[in-house]
Amino acid sequence: MIQTIGQALGRREKNQSIRKGLDATAAKLLLLTALVSLLAVVLISLFIMAQSIPFFSEVPLRQFLFSTQWAPSANYPTYGIFSFIVTSIIVTLLALAFSTPIALSTAIYLSEFAQGKMASLLRQSIELLAGIPSIIYGLFGIAVVVPLVRNTLGGNGYSLLSASLILAIMILPTIINVSEVSIRAVSRELREASVAMGATRWQTIKGVVLPAAKSGIVSSIILGIGRAVGETTAVLLVGGNAPIFPTSAISMGRTLTMNIITDMSYAEGTHMSALFATGILLFAFILVLNLIVVSVSRKSRLESER
Repeated sequence: MIQTIGQALGRREKNQSIRKGLDATAAKLLLLTALVSLLAVVLISLFIMAQSIPFFSEVPLRQFLFSTQWAPSANYPTYGIFSFIVTSIIVTLLALAFSTPIALSTAIYLSEFAQGKMASLLRQSIELLAGIPSIIYGLFGIAVVVPLVRNTLGGNGYSLLSASLILAIMILPTIINVSEVSIRAVSRELREASVAMGATRWQTIKGVVLPAAKSGIVSSIILGIGRAVGETTAVLLVGGNAPIFPTSAISMGRTLTMNIITDMSYAEGTHMSALFATGILLFAFILVLNLIVVSVSRKSRLESER
């Protein structure tokens, strides 16, 4: 009997040792995959910086950022991207202005009111919207948005407004999905306490739920900005792609990403380095956005722990 118990204990210790070894191996594999992701970011950063260094040795940073003259093929080349920066900002802000109210309203409806087949249909539609290739959005813009802008406001229709309308549609899924998850994460106790104090359902949503989900909503908007700034193909098809300083929403323009994809096919030497320098600016902007998302999330977590 005692021998049988001893054998059972020995097998148990052996099994525990095997499980510990498997856990340690799994942890190392997970660490390795995380390091691969980190290494990829570092290598991409170093590559872009190395390619852009020759440019900054020839063109002052001040001229590059604040000049509106982009003429890399001229006898005396100029590399100013200020007009592209302004165009990118205008298109992104207009896209946010169009998409944010719709996205937040949809997120509130899905998290607070939608039920059954209607909720399922809406979520499937949003998932489909997120999976449509950007070239399809661009073709839709050429066929529908550009004529609409041309017939309504004049011009040829290829404009910053057309690009922002397409971008607004494209970033809807990002803002809706993250906002809905954040709103759903608000505890039921807060809602019940608000209703118990005599608040209506809408007053509870406006005064309790949305403030509690504020960090997630802000994060969704920031992620939407990142998507809008990095989009290329769709805005290239409907934005006009003119390297000029925009004077109105119906003016043609060129964003930073449009400039890179337009010139990359024939650029060489300093011109190529200038495009990589533009990539550094975009990379830094996306990095700042990600840091803001992390900061907002951390602040929200600390506030909830208190």
